[in-house]
Amino acid sequence: MGHGGNVIDELTTDHREVEELFGKIEALPSGHKDRKLYADQVTIELIRHSVAEEAYLYPAVREHVANGGALADKELDDHAQAEQIMKELEGCAADDAEFDRLIGMLMSEIREHVADEEGNLFPRLREACPPDALDRLGDKVRQAKKTAPTRPHPSAPDKPPMNKLLAPGAGMVDRVRDALSGRGKSD
Repeated sequence: MGHGGNVIDELTTDHREVEELFGKIEALPSGHKDRKLYADQVTIELIRHSVAEEAYLYPAVREHVANGGALADKELDDHAQAEQIMKELEGCAADDAEFDRLIGMLMSEIREHVADEEGNLFPRLREACPPDALDRLGDKVRQAKKTAPTRPHPSAPDKPPMNKLLAPGAGMVDRVRDALSGRGKSD
C-alpha cells in the first residue's frame, strides 16, 4: 500500500499484490485456516484500493477519457459486486462450505476487473491525461489508501463528494476493529 509512481503504476502494483495473495489462497487446501487470513488481507487491500479509485481515478476518467462516464460507471458496478461478495465472505470461516464458493467468485470478479482496467481503462487514461496529472493522482490515491476503510461497506457512497467525506471516518473505525481483533495479521 503506497508504492510510488503515477496513478497507473500505483494501482497496477496493487493488482499484483492482490494476485499474489490469491495465489497463496489457491496453494492451500480447502478448509485450511490460513485461507481466511489471506482472504482478510485481500479484502483489506481491495477495499483500500477501491475507495482510492472511486475517489480519484474514476472522476479523472470521467473528466479526461472519451465516454469516460460509461467506463467509470462500469467499474463502479464491478466494485459493488466485489464488495457484496467480500461482505458475505467476511462472515465465513475457512472451513465453511460457502467460503470456497465465495472466494472463487471474488477471484474471478477481481481478475476480470483487473484485466479490463489494465487492458482498456489505464491505456486510455494514459493517452488522455498529462503525465503530471497522472503523478498528482498517484499521490492522491496513496493518501486515500492510508485513511480508507478496510472492511466492505456495500451501502456506503461510491462517488464524490460523499465518499471522500465518509471514507476516513469509516476507515478509522475499521482500523480500530482490525487492531482489536487481529484481523489480517498472521501469528
